[in-house]
Amino acid sequence: MNKKSGSSKLSTDAYKGVRDFFPADMAVEQSIFNIWKSVVSKYGYEEYGASVLEPADLYRAKSGDEIVNEQTYTFTDRGDREVTLRPEMTPTVARMVAAKKRELIFPLRWFSIPNLFRYEQPQRGRVREHWQLNVDIFGVDSINAEIETINIAYDITRAYGLKDTDFEIRINNRKVMNYVARDVFGLDEVSAQRISKLIDKKDKLDPKLFKEGVAMVFNESNIADNKKEDSQKFLTLLNSKNFEEFISNLPQTKEEHVGLKEIREVLVGLERLGITNARFDQTLMRGFDYYTGIVFEVYDLNPANRRSVFGGGRYDDLLSLFGNEKVPAVGFGAGDVIARDLMETYKTTPIASPSADIAICIMGEQNTAYALGVAKTLRSKGKRISVDISGKKLGDQISKADKRGIAEVICIGDEESKTGKLKLKNLKSGVEMALEV
Repeated sequence: MNKKSGSSKLSTDAYKGVRDFFPADMAVEQSIFNIWKSVVSKYGYEEYGASVLEPADLYRAKSGDEIVNEQTYTFTDRGDREVTLRPEMTPTVARMVAAKKRELIFPLRWFSIPNLFRYEQPQRGRVREHWQLNVDIFGVDSINAEIETINIAYDITRAYGLKDTDFEIRINNRKVMNYVARDVFGLDEVSAQRISKLIDKKDKLDPKLFKEGVAMVFNESNIADNKKEDSQKFLTLLNSKNFEEFISNLPQTKEEHVGLKEIREVLVGLERLGITNARFDQTLMRGFDYYTGIVFEVYDLNPANRRSVFGGGRYDDLLSLFGNEKVPAVGFGAGDVIARDLMETYKTTPIASPSADIAICIMGEQNTAYALGVAKTLRSKGKRISVDISGKKLGDQISKADKRGIAEVICIGDEESKTGKLKLKNLKSGVEMALEV
């Protein structure tokens, strides 16, 4: 039923799951962006951008139908095209690289800070719209790409104000988990996919429900015998306490599996760089279907926020979606909501700086033109100047400047306009000094 115009007031609430950024909030947001840009620029990464709109098929092809159907803002436009507000950036950057592949100079080191949209239940650390740093390196086959991107992730977490003992970097390899599911336990592709999804949700499930879920996958698989025994062996493998115990629970072969070698190389490479809080985690899967090798997550160890806070991995096959040959790629994403949560948890949230260096207070409308001229001159010298044109009493103007954290004021009245002699007053110390403009 249509409501008559003017029959009710519009709500001042933001749309559910999104945020308004008032100036103090925006200052923190910009501080987060500055941390991201400062770190990645030290590694020689270049910034790129793209539209928030993408064809829905881009996400169906590699992120999975579940994400498009249940977690995205997808609609049909006026040209009868199915369009999605991007829920992630990796498919977009893969599309861009594929489009200009012959013109680009590899390896590419790219980053972006896109606005992303997910239709999901808002909760701590998760909203429906957020900003995210995306860091990707294209054209490097070796494990050095993983070591570099994990090093960047480590530096960013430290820049948030965390110590090494506050977090750990958890590492796994999709090649290993595919080998375990298909070669060691003989699961068919559908069952292997189901077990991967189940492992990805392990931390969120009651242990009993997880055990029952594993048993169900094995029971419904095409394995002929020993389903119960194999299910228990699989759980034993998942419960391994460390990398060496995990390997000891696998069938012993002449040569170590390539995925295990890669994990070992990453851990050793990080340790050589002084990163000693990285460890193997066989239950780490990462939800997206496109990962092909090493996956990693930064995990907060604080009891108030024990959870994965960001991560990524290798996705060598994604560019082949666009008809191109494969291009090796490794990347990760780090969100602004989690960054805020982390800094609040560890009390490292940046304090917003004042909007101006000097406030000019005006006594009398007749002095406004002169005050504006003074402000223009000071701005040309690199000062940030806020001119109070409210017409309020002088005491009120000075009080507002103080509340806004502006350190110094210049008061301009008839005498100042006539003589040009100005005084700069520090609001904290009360000290005044002559100012030449």
